[in-house]
Amino acid sequence: MKLFITGSDGFIGSELMSQCEGRGIETVGADVRSGFDVRLKDIAERIPKEADAVIHLAGLSNDTVCKNRGYECFDTNVLGTLNLMEAAMVRGAKQFIFASTEWVYDNCTAEEQKTEESVINIANHTSEYALSKLVSEANLRQKFQNGFCPVTILRFGIVFGSTGEKKSAVESLFLMVKEKEEVSVGSLESGRCFIHVSDIASGIIQSVGLKDFNIINLAGDKLIKLRDIIEVSKKILNKNPKVSESTPRNVSVRNISNTKARQLLGWSPKMTMEMWLHKLA
Repeated sequence: MKLFITGSDGFIGSELMSQCEGRGIETVGADVRSGFDVRLKDIAERIPKEADAVIHLAGLSNDTVCKNRGYECFDTNVLGTLNLMEAAMVRGAKQFIFASTEWVYDNCTAEEQKTEESVINIANHTSEYALSKLVSEANLRQKFQNGFCPVTILRFGIVFGSTGEKKSAVESLFLMVKEKEEVSVGSLESGRCFIHVSDIASGIIQSVGLKDFNIINLAGDKLIKLRDIIEVSKKILNKNPKVSESTPRNVSVRNISNTKARQLLGWSPKMTMEMWLHKLA
């Protein structure tokens, strides 16, 4: 097996490269840090002929870096993806795996678990990042319908597992409990189906070889509220800081189902929040 991975030096990409190496999977990595830009017209030369999969992780990867930067966001995330699709077709890639996001879902509530079949109203989105992912998903669907290789779109949940500067709410709240006298959040009831980076990487590997066109959520097993992270952190660290809410009624919840990934890929998350926080302690 040979995989071509963009964004190979990033948070998820480096974990994916490491897991592939551990499994004896041959990889060719490409990253902006080493001069690779998905918008360049000669990128096909970097892709091995008839690679088993092109795995596209590169791009502007969150709402913060895309906010009010619509041109830059779409130039990289949409036009860059189109460029890579053309290059993958030229090189005879057997599959195209695209990193999307749970942020494509709109009108999220704790009561409704979003599945891959949930209807998405693009008019409800104000995030340039989410829009760029939705447009690329649509481009990939259209390309597949016109003879492109099998396409797998993976909608990632909120990823934790960082030990560097870029932290999720899981690590950030853990450190606040560890170091501060008071922990302040917007609403303790806000939550996500957090997923560890190692489980994201294993899910990507499990998706290699899928046929046809598939959209799959890679998310945690359950909704984890900010309250849960703080309480688990307090227990692990034996700390009891004051906890306050600045906007308790402004609850933000994204409840994402991973049932399809379990059934289609034979995949399930292995690293729980509690396990990870014990490692950080």
